Amino acid sequence: MVKVALLVVMCIAAATSVMLTPHADAAISCGQVVTRLSPCISYVRQGGAIPAPCCSGIKALNSQATTTPDRQATCNCIKSAAASINGINFSLAGSLPSKCGVNLPYKISPSIDCSTVQ
Repeated sequence: MVKVALLVVMCIAAATSVMLTPHADAAISCGQVVTRLSPCISYVRQGGAIPAPCCSGIKALNSQATTTPDRQATCNCIKSAAASINGINFSLAGSLPSKCGVNLPYKISPSIDCSTVQ
């Protein structure tokens, strides 16, 4: 369940990078996404204070996801994990990037089409 929540948060971070590098292979694994976003689980479930490691993880993923395939892979990892966890507040998850100082070019939601993430 922890991995799923992390993936939800990661979807937020996956789309944060706006720069595109077409034709590159995804270099970010689902394991990396989960590891970076695990500190965000309590926040996306209950709200409250955002743990500093959560924002650090979102920023790190944003820096890592520099290509379109990276961002799409990250989004897919998060979406897949989020589908199997109960209690995720997508409103809170969607607010994480801006609260951590990261801009996303799209809205984080369970219905996002990760293939459209640039």
